[in-house]
Amino acid sequence: MTPVHLGQPSRLPASPDEAALDYVPNPRADTRYLVRFAVPEFTSLCPVTGQPDFAHLVIDYVPAATIVESKSLKLFLGSFRNHAAFHEDCTVGIGERLVAEMAPHWLRIGGYWYPRGGIPIDVFWQSGPPPADLWLPDQGVPPYRGRG
Repeated sequence: MTPVHLGQPSRLPASPDEAALDYVPNPRADTRYLVRFAVPEFTSLCPVTGQPDFAHLVIDYVPAATIVESKSLKLFLGSFRNHAAFHEDCTVGIGERLVAEMAPHWLRIGGYWYPRGGIPIDVFWQSGPPPADLWLPDQGVPPYRGRG
């Protein structure tokens, strides 16, 4: 589990498939806790028009043996800037990849997409029911009203 990006100069990957996510040992593996990443400036491309799409992502997870290294996560998420995919594919695909590679106890992702054509699209996915003893705060993104 040697990190690829930590302490190294890193370029933005050309695509999500090219991006390498780094995982490091969980320093509190004996404790159940929640980690939240808020990504208010996520971008991808519409697969139909090629125009940019914008979202506010919120990723919550309960680590098991490893945690995702934040620099590699930023590079992975940044690799979507030139990636053409529907909102549903981006949001669910990010969650599924993190679960497949990191194997957390639990993960959820909320994709709060800004409107195109007058319709905001919100996409939610989770790996299963949250642990019963978990403090799970609201994701804190208001319903669309000029979201900001």
